[in-house]
Parts: sequence; structure tokens; C-alpha cells
Amino acid sequence: MVMNDSSNNSQSASSPESGIWPGDDPVHTLLELARSGDRDAMNRLLERYRPAVRRLIRFRLDRGIARRIDASDVVQDVLLEASQRLQEFLEGSSMPFDLWLRQLARDRMIDLHRRHRQAQRRTVDREQPIAAAFPDRSSIQLAAVLQDPELTPAAANIRRELERRFQEALERLDEDDREIIVMRHFEQLGNQETAFALGLSPAAAGMRHLRALRRLKTILSSAPKSGTSD
Repeated sequence: MVMNDSSNNSQSASSPESGIWPGDDPVHTLLELARSGDRDAMNRLLERYRPAVRRLIRFRLDRGIARRIDASDVVQDVLLEASQRLQEFLEGSSMPFDLWLRQLARDRMIDLHRRHRQAQRRTVDREQPIAAAFPDRSSIQLAAVLQDPELTPAAANIRRELERRFQEALERLDEDDREIIVMRHFEQLGNQETAFALGLSPAAAGMRHLRALRRLKTILSSAPKSGTSD
């Protein structure tokens, strides 16, 4: 049985600082136990990934949909589907477990976007602006945001300005560039994992990432700073 999700749960602190996905060491053991039919191991496995799934969904869920649907409900749906399909994964998937779970979450959100777009007759094709995902600060590091938790008012203003410019620049990228920046710098996926998820060779994924960074840098360099006169 998958436990109910709580958006105020402090479990997100258990994720490693290097990325949103848990480390591999206990996961392999839990997968092997789950393969042998251990239901407790399956529940422990899914609970280990709950914070990562929550952060991914909050990051990618369209703002309009997020006003009507609690992200915690989406998390619960994804984990329930994972529990129902885990044996299928164990028996035949060559995909790493975190990428498989990530794909379930992505498919769920695509379905949500499609259904709500049809119901509301409004376009929600583009994912939620990056601002909603910034509490963990991992993506903003790419824009050299100050990390000191006790900022002076002036430094806080600088950080807000950098965040604003970074958000706007990221939104101006095309979908492929934005996706690979998100995968590498928010999800903290390695090049091999990113290549696997995108169906690219590692060399092609590396080149796409490099091009996306160059385009992002160009946009950031050309973006006018607030307070500048026309």
C-alpha cells in the first residue's frame, strides 16, 4: 500500500543535494527484494522516491492546472501506478528505475495537460514557468545566484533580479533546449541518463546540452537589466 502524499512533508530533505533523485545504493537492494515479492520493500522503494517525484511534478505542472489540482494528488497517482506496474518493470525494462518513474510522472502530466486543455479550451502546452521550482535553488546556480542564506537587502535584490532574468531567458529557449537544461541542472541527471531518457547517443546529448547552454548565455547576456532606460 502506497502511503498518502503530504505537500508539507519534510521528506524532501532526504534527497541528496547533488540532485532530486536518491542515490543507487539502497535502491538496488530494494529492487531485488521487490522482485522476490517483498511488498514492504516495494513500499519502501516508492517512499524513497516520493520527494523526488513531488519536486519534479511541482516543477513541471502547468500553473493553470496547479490552481485546480493539488500536486500531492498527482504524486499519489504516479506512485500508485508505479506500484501496480512495478512487476512489469522488474520483468522486462532495461531503463534505470529513476528514469522509468520519471517517465510515469511525465506521462501523467502530459495527460493532465491534455484533458484540462480540452476542458478549459485554453493553451497550456508550455510547462509551468521556472519560478515555482526555485525553492531548492539548484537551477539558479547556473545563473550565479548568491547562496548566502543571510543576505543583506541589497544582495537579496540582486538575487531576485538574477532569478527574474534567468526565468525569462529559460522561457525564451525552444522546447528541446529548455528540456535538456532542466534535466541537467534541475534534475541533475548525468549525460548518460539524459541521453537514455531522450533517446540520443551520449555524444549527441552532450552537444545538445552545450548548444543549449550557449543559447541561454546569449539570451542572458542580451537581456536588459531592470531599471535601465529605453
